[in-house]
Amino acid sequence: MTFRTPGFGRRLGTGRTRLLLPALVALAVLLVAFMVFTSTYTDLLWYRSIGFSSVYTTQLQAKLILFFGAGLLMVLVVGANVVVAYRLRPAYRPLSVEQQGLERYRAVIDPRRRLIAGALLGVLGVLTGSSVAGQWPVWLAFLNRTPFGVKDPQFHKDVSFYVFTYPFLRLVLGVIFATVILSILAAVMVHYLYGGLRLQGPGDKASPPARAHLSVLFGLFILLKAVAYWFDRYGLVHSERGVATGASYTDVNALLPAKTILAVIALLCAAMFFSNLLRRGMMLPGVGFTLLVLSAILLGGVYPLLIQQFQVKPDELAKERQYIQRNIQFTRQAYGVDGANVVPYGSQPVTDKKKLQEEADSLGGVRVLDPNVVGETFQQLQRRRPFYRFPDTLDIDRYPVDGRTVDAIVALRELSGAPAGQRSWVKDHMVYTHGYGFVSAFGDRFASGGEPQFVTNSMPVSQTQQIKVAQPEIYFGERSPRYSVVGGRGQQELNYPDNSPSGQQSSTYDGQGGVSIDSFLHKLLYSAKFQDKNLLLSGAINKNARILYDRSPREMVHKAAPWLTLDGDPYPAVVNGRILWIVDGYTTSNSYPYSEEMSLGEATHDTITDTRSAVARQANDHINYLRNSVKATVDAYDGTVHLYQWDENDPITKTWMKVFDGTVQPRTSIPPELESHFRYPQDQFKVQRKILTKYHVTDPSAFYNGEGFWEVPQDPTVKGKRQPPYYQSLRMPGQDAASFSLTTVFNPVNNPQLAAFMAVGSTPGRDYGQIQILQMPRNAQPTGPGQVQNSFETDTQVKGDLFALRQGGTKTVPGNLLTIPFGGDLLYVEPMYTKAAGGKEQEPYPILGKILVRYREKIVAADTFSEALEQVLGGTSTPASPSGTPGGQLSAAAQKAISDLNKAVTDYENAQKKGDYPGMGDAWKRIKDAQAALTAAGQAAPKTTPSPAPSGSPSPSGSPSPSGSPSATPPSG
Repeated sequence: MTFRTPGFGRRLGTGRTRLLLPALVALAVLLVAFMVFTSTYTDLLWYRSIGFSSVYTTQLQAKLILFFGAGLLMVLVVGANVVVAYRLRPAYRPLSVEQQGLERYRAVIDPRRRLIAGALLGVLGVLTGSSVAGQWPVWLAFLNRTPFGVKDPQFHKDVSFYVFTYPFLRLVLGVIFATVILSILAAVMVHYLYGGLRLQGPGDKASPPARAHLSVLFGLFILLKAVAYWFDRYGLVHSERGVATGASYTDVNALLPAKTILAVIALLCAAMFFSNLLRRGMMLPGVGFTLLVLSAILLGGVYPLLIQQFQVKPDELAKERQYIQRNIQFTRQAYGVDGANVVPYGSQPVTDKKKLQEEADSLGGVRVLDPNVVGETFQQLQRRRPFYRFPDTLDIDRYPVDGRTVDAIVALRELSGAPAGQRSWVKDHMVYTHGYGFVSAFGDRFASGGEPQFVTNSMPVSQTQQIKVAQPEIYFGERSPRYSVVGGRGQQELNYPDNSPSGQQSSTYDGQGGVSIDSFLHKLLYSAKFQDKNLLLSGAINKNARILYDRSPREMVHKAAPWLTLDGDPYPAVVNGRILWIVDGYTTSNSYPYSEEMSLGEATHDTITDTRSAVARQANDHINYLRNSVKATVDAYDGTVHLYQWDENDPITKTWMKVFDGTVQPRTSIPPELESHFRYPQDQFKVQRKILTKYHVTDPSAFYNGEGFWEVPQDPTVKGKRQPPYYQSLRMPGQDAASFSLTTVFNPVNNPQLAAFMAVGSTPGRDYGQIQILQMPRNAQPTGPGQVQNSFETDTQVKGDLFALRQGGTKTVPGNLLTIPFGGDLLYVEPMYTKAAGGKEQEPYPILGKILVRYREKIVAADTFSEALEQVLGGTSTPASPSGTPGGQLSAAAQKAISDLNKAVTDYENAQKKGDYPGMGDAWKRIKDAQAALTAAGQAAPKTTPSPAPSGSPSPSGSPSPSGSPSATPPSG
C-alpha cells in the first residue's frame, strides 16, 4: 500500500513549469542574440573584404546613437510624467460608480505597476528608437553640411539650410512633438485611473495638481507649435499653391505673415497655459486656445484663400511672374540643365548635292546594331554552353580598333548555374562559380548573313584580339549565384569548356575578394546566415577557401556608398586587361528651394525598363535635385570597389565625403584608361529630358501660357511605351568631328510631329555633359518618330521589301529608330531584323534583314547603311507620298508594276486578316506577276527569297513550298 502526499504531483508539475518557462525565454533570447550577432558580424566581414568597413561602422554608430538617444528621451520624459501624475494622485476620491469601477483596475495594476510601466515604456522606447535610427542620413548630413554658395531669393538663406538643416530641424521637432503628445496621453490615463480626472460626479472634474500638470504639458505642446509655425515659413519655398513650385504671391503676401502672427499667438497661448501654475481656473488657457484655433482657420486658411481668389486669379500672370521666374531659374540649376544650349535648326536645309555628299563622307559609322534587340543573338552565337547566359539588353562602349575609336556593343558571358540534371550542392556552389569572357561586336557593321561582326568572342581568350583581356573570369556580375565557395586548396572550379578529354579547363580562384571561410566559426556563422547546413558540414571546403556573396555591382556600390542613388544600367569595360563594371552614382534631394519635384521612377521608365530585366527600374522616390556625382567601379574578378568623385562642385558629395572620410577618391586619381570608358548616364539624361519638356521655356509669360511645351514621344516600335534615349556617335552642327553622344527627340504636346532634337556629349572631355537642343521651326516641323515608322511600313518599295522579309513563317523585329542631324535636316535610320519561327528543337534569334533610311521625303531599304545613304542622296529612292503612289522618274510600265504590287500586297494582308485563303492565294499570284513586270521594266524588284513573313501567318496554301516561299495554290476548304 502506497501513500501520496496530496497535491505533491501538482506542485511538482508547477515547479517544472516554473523552471521550463525561464529556460525557454533564456533560449529565445540567446537565439535572437546569436542571429543579431551573425547578421552584424558577417556584414562587417563583407565590408572589410571590399575595404569599406568604416562605412558600416559609421552607420552602425549613428544608428545606435539615434536609437538610444531618441528611445531614452521618450522613456525618460514619458516615464517622468507618469511618475509625476502618480505622485499627484488625490489622497481622497469621492465615492461614485465611476470610481468603484476604476477601483477594480487599480487593484489589478497597483501591485504590478512598475512592471507594467517598465514594459510599456520599453516597447515605446524601442519603437521610437527604431523609427529615428532610420533617419541617420539626415543627422550625419546635418553635422557635416557644406554650403552651396547659392541663396534663395525670399529668405536669403544658403540652399544648404533647406537641404541639410531644415530636414534635421523637422526631425527634431517631430520627435519632441511625439514625446510631448505621448506624455499628455500617459498623464491623462494615470490621472484618470487614480482619480485626478473625473468624468462623473459633482464639483471640479480635475484636481488642482492634475490641472497644473496637464496645463504645463499643453503649454509645452503649444510652445512647440509656435516654433513649428516659425519654421513653417521656410517650408513655403516648396509650396505647390501657385502656378509653379515655390513660394507664390499668396504664400509671400498672405501665408508668410500669417505664419509669423500665428507663432506669436501660440507663444501667448502657451504663456496662458503656464499661468495655471499660479492661479486656479481654465478660463485664460481656454481663451488662448480658442484664439489660436480661430486664428489658424482665419489667417492660415481663409485669408490666403481670399487673396488667391480676389487678387491673384484676376491678374495671375502679373502677380506670379517673378515667382515663376524663380522656379524656372532654380529648377534648371537643380537638375543641371541651366547650361543647355537651344538653337534653331532646320529652317535652311542644304540642297547642294556636293555639300550633302561631303557631309555624308564625314558622317562616320552610324550605330545600326541595336543592343536592345541582339541580346538573343549574342546568346545563341556566343554562349557556347547552356550554363552561360547574356543579358537581354546589351551595353554600348567605345574601343580603339584598327587605329580608330569605334562604337562597340559589349556583354559578359556570365554563369547561369550548373546544367539541368547535374545539380548538386558542390557543383552549384564550388564548381560552377564564375562566368568567362568579354564579347564585343562592331556597332556600325554586320557580318555576312546579317549577324553581328564580333571584335572579341574567343574562348579561351586570345591575346591577339584587338581588345586584350588578361583576366577573363567573372566572379562578380549581374547574374552571379547567391553565394559561391572558391579558392580552397586543391579546389577545381570550371573555368571554361573545351575539346580536351575532360571537356573543360579548371582553375582555382586566387583573388582577394570574399571572406575567408576555412574556420569553424565562420562556417557556423555563414551556415546560419544562408540557412544552409552544408556550409558547416561539407568536407569539400578546404584551407584558404573564401565565400563570395552580395556580389552584383549595383548592390556592392550601394552598400559601399549608401548615400548614392545608382543608375539602373551598370556596364562592363576592359581597362588595362581587367574587366571592370562601371556604375554611375547620383546625389539627390527633394529639398532644393523653388525646384520642380518629380518621381524618379516615373521619369526614367521607358521601353527598356518596362520590358527588359537587365536594366533596373528606379524607385518612385520624389526628387528635385540631381547630380551625377560619383563614378564607381567593381572589379569582375576580385570585387574591388572604387568610388571616384566626378562632380567636384556638388555640395552633397562633399558632405558625404566628410561623413565617410577616405572612401571617395578625388577625380584626379581616375586612370585615363578608365576615364575613356565613362559615358553620360542614361537615368540622369532621362530626368533632364523630362525637365526640359517644360523648362526649355525660360520666359515666364510663355511658361505660364504653356507655349511650346514638349513631351517625350512614344516608342514607335512598342505600343504604349516611352521611347528610350540612344547612344550613338554623331556630329552636331558646329562640331568638327563626330563624338559619342546620348540623344533623344521631343514632340509638341499631343502632336506627332518633331519639335526638337537633344544630344549630350558623352565622351569625357570639353564637350562632356554639354546639352545641345536643336529646335525645329514651329511652322514647318518635320515628321516625328511615329510618323516615320508609319512611312516605313507604307512606302511602296519599302513595303515590298518588308513583305518579302516576312515570308516563310518568320517575322520582323524593328530596331532603334535613330534620328541624326544631317544637311540642315534630319536623317532617320532604323535596322529591321528578321527572326525565324522557332520550334522545340531550335531557338530563333534576330539577324539583320534591311536597313531603313529616310531623308526628307525619300525612303529606302538596303542591305547596308552606306548603300541606303547612297540611294537616299542619289535620288534613286521613291519619295514618300501620303497616298502611297510612287513618284520619281520611272517609266510608265515600272509605275504600273509598282502600283499593282502595292495593291496586291494590301489585298494579301486584308485576306490574311479575314482568314480568306483563296483570296491570299490570288493576291500572292498577282504579287509574283507584278514583281516579274517590275523586273522586266528594268527596275530592282523587291527580293522574294525565303525570309521572314508576318509572324504566325499561314501561307496561302497552308504550308510552305519547297523553296521556302508560300505556294500560290489556294487551300482547299
